[in-house]
Amino acid sequence: MSLDDVSVFKINKSLGLLENHGNTISYPHTKYITNGIFELRVIGGKHIRIFFVFHKNEVVVLHAFIKKTDKIPKKEVDYALALKKSLR
Repeated sequence: MSLDDVSVFKINKSLGLLENHGNTISYPHTKYITNGIFELRVIGGKHIRIFFVFHKNEVVVLHAFIKKTDKIPKKEVDYALALKKSLR
């Protein structure tokens, strides 16, 4: 699936906020999910979520998806948890 230019712009803007503010960035831009995994919330025509962790003083992006329901699907969280495990 490809994203429109507006979505790509919003993703880049959100990633820039994360890069500039690190672990001081908070809601509504980020939200804690579980086990050290956070979501970067990209709001717009498409609700894009980017899962990330802080690992060795760096931000590591694990997974991104377009949120289609109010709840985050368990399979998306499980996938991010599996990716986080591989960082060790």
